[in-house]
Amino acid sequence: MGYKMNTTEKNTDQQVSDTETGEEKKDWGHIKSFVHRSVHMTPKQRKALEGELFQTWCLPYQAEPLNYEKVFGRSAPTVLEIGFGMGETSAKIAHTSTDKNFIGVEVFSGGVGALLNRIDEESIPNIRIIQHDAVDVVNNMLAPNSLDGVHIYFPDPWPKKRHHKRRLVQSPFIKQLVSRLKPGGYIHCATDWEDYAMQMMEVLSSEEALQNRFEGFAPRPDYRPLTKFENRGIKLGYGVWDLIFEKK
Repeated sequence: MGYKMNTTEKNTDQQVSDTETGEEKKDWGHIKSFVHRSVHMTPKQRKALEGELFQTWCLPYQAEPLNYEKVFGRSAPTVLEIGFGMGETSAKIAHTSTDKNFIGVEVFSGGVGALLNRIDEESIPNIRIIQHDAVDVVNNMLAPNSLDGVHIYFPDPWPKKRHHKRRLVQSPFIKQLVSRLKPGGYIHCATDWEDYAMQMMEVLSSEEALQNRFEGFAPRPDYRPLTKFENRGIKLGYGVWDLIFEKK
């Protein structure tokens, strides 16, 4: 079993079951892989959300495709990241990949505020943030055949079997993501939960439009930095699994 990085690093809101929230899972087209709960935000994060940083770097949800060139002020390969948590990895990747544009989607306010502050403090101009459900964003804001890559790093594993239906990486959603990729574009997933890694492998391998860049799980690519929590897990002997598939 992998190191529980999600509960420490990525998800600042507690996860609860469908029964506890009174919510019903919607059809596949709207997998609800998160549940909101009020959590503490630092004054700095709140200020970022309520001020100029939010206005500068966040895009409002809209039910029409984005014009990437207009949004970023340039034409460049564009990568989507779903669920960036507190933004540590997102900021490092964007900072070292200045030739690419990055769209980060996250629902939790603390994480959005944290990444906004990283963008400001580290002068990272090639990230835009959408604070909204990723399924809506993929369905409505991203044009077909427009993305060069998708990153899904350490999504909530929903470890209890009865909650597996909430996991984000499922065949219908992956099929929709693939439709937004250019030929040769990639999906890169990473997880620290072994059974979720196996599910990811099964889902991605079964998608006819994708091919595995490796014979099995991928070595961690240099562009995905190790976080302090991942390093801690590795030292404790826990596993991390990367998967990289590309569109045929």
